[in-house]
Amino acid sequence: MKGFKHPVFWPPFLLVLVAAILSFTNKEAFISVATSMNDWVIANLGWLFSIAGLLMVVACIAVYFSPLGNIRIGGDQAKPMLKPLTWFAITLTTTIAAGLTFWGIVEPLYHVSAPPESLGIEPNSPEAAIFSLSTMYLHWTITPYAIYCLPAIVFAFAYYNMKRPFSLSSTLAPLFGDRLNGKWANVIDALCLYTLALGMAASMGTSLLNLGGGVNYITGIASSPTLWAAIAIALMVTFIISASTGLMKGIRILSNINMRLFIGIIIFMFVVGPTSYLLNLGTESAGNYFTNFFDKSLFTGASAGDQWPQWWTTFYWASWFSWAAITALFLGRIAFGYKVKQMILVNFALPAFFGGLWMTIFSGTAINMEMTGAGLANIMNTSGAEAALYAVFDALPLAAIVIPIYVFIVFISFVTAADSNLAAMGGISSTGITPSSPEPSVLIKVVWGVTVSLVAWVMISYANIDGIKMLANLGGVPALFLSLFVLGSLMKIMRNPKKYEKFEDVEEASDKVDVKQEDKAV
Repeated sequence: MKGFKHPVFWPPFLLVLVAAILSFTNKEAFISVATSMNDWVIANLGWLFSIAGLLMVVACIAVYFSPLGNIRIGGDQAKPMLKPLTWFAITLTTTIAAGLTFWGIVEPLYHVSAPPESLGIEPNSPEAAIFSLSTMYLHWTITPYAIYCLPAIVFAFAYYNMKRPFSLSSTLAPLFGDRLNGKWANVIDALCLYTLALGMAASMGTSLLNLGGGVNYITGIASSPTLWAAIAIALMVTFIISASTGLMKGIRILSNINMRLFIGIIIFMFVVGPTSYLLNLGTESAGNYFTNFFDKSLFTGASAGDQWPQWWTTFYWASWFSWAAITALFLGRIAFGYKVKQMILVNFALPAFFGGLWMTIFSGTAINMEMTGAGLANIMNTSGAEAALYAVFDALPLAAIVIPIYVFIVFISFVTAADSNLAAMGGISSTGITPSSPEPSVLIKVVWGVTVSLVAWVMISYANIDGIKMLANLGGVPALFLSLFVLGSLMKIMRNPKKYEKFEDVEEASDKVDVKQEDKAV
């Protein structure tokens, strides 16, 4: 166990492990406890998730135009460790891209066939179509990427420019100074490890459903817990191997492959799908989204007793916060050598645009098919969400070729995201992580990979999509409060960024990173 940061590793690991054991020995009690906790979260904290998400958007825009936007991560002489295109590919494919491949087609079917009752929208009506696609923009573009971007900026600045440790407590240093060192730093890191373990398990559960539907379509094998277990093992082995090779090998190669596949499938869907309909619906829905941005962002449904926002918008905000807390360590680490303004473009603006493009094409195609009588909502209700997803592809030309490719995209998308998060989880669980020695031991990555995979399989087997949502909601609560404190740190840094930098020599940060060697790897 040499190299483990024991106060950080053991509490979240044991909590997650106990939950997994309880689920095997007493499934009913496990689901009952998780459901009760989840119900409390969505009933009492939905409003705070909505406000926090909106604040992250405002803060990202404010930082771009502030003096902090012109600060270079690592100092004025720092050279980027990644080329711009590789940096963007890694950033895009290690955040929410794995979710795009499933929810991009499945989610709009829920919204168009069962919009919020309190809004008085008739199911499968033109109004429902616009509501559905504009909601996809809300859940998958500007707000989620702002939630990811803001803590990444603060961590990058704290780690490289303030010379703080590789710890999430470093993001709070501008607010609390050295008072969070030692014991309190370990508490914060342990809490965030717990949130990411649950958030990552929720994402893996989504991928298991998605891949199970693909395997069922290709081979005829029923999408069941047995098949999901086999897929989980394959995913686990692959992302552990990839994570063990280090940043400049596995994740860089996977991200570049993933990016090319994304572009290819987008072009195919746009060409063979209802192109004119997509352009028109996308334009109208974008207008609806921007016109009603604040209304949609802060919709809680409380006045009418509508549960829709709690089971959709709150679920997504909780999911993004639970991932963003620790993903900030990874995104901040790879931003070395770039200005904060460039971080905002690559971590916020460009991915948000990509998400909007993806939703216009994939969600728009699913909405069009449902509105023209394909019965996708019925398929979803009778055979599962994954069956409806592949029914969309089955109705398109070259389905026999496209579906296996899409299954591979889903597989590699989750592996890429898991790779980056195992690196962050391993790093925060380890001692001795520095800019010049950034990789944790393989053992720590294996332990977390196996644990997360087990929890994901349990929840998807016993609670299906509701299990995914419960994991995300429960994991997002502590991360939500941490993110609000991180926002406070950012406000202090923005007043006078130079005050917090700790460079004795302007070239010090560059000397601590073997830039030449990593440039060759790129």
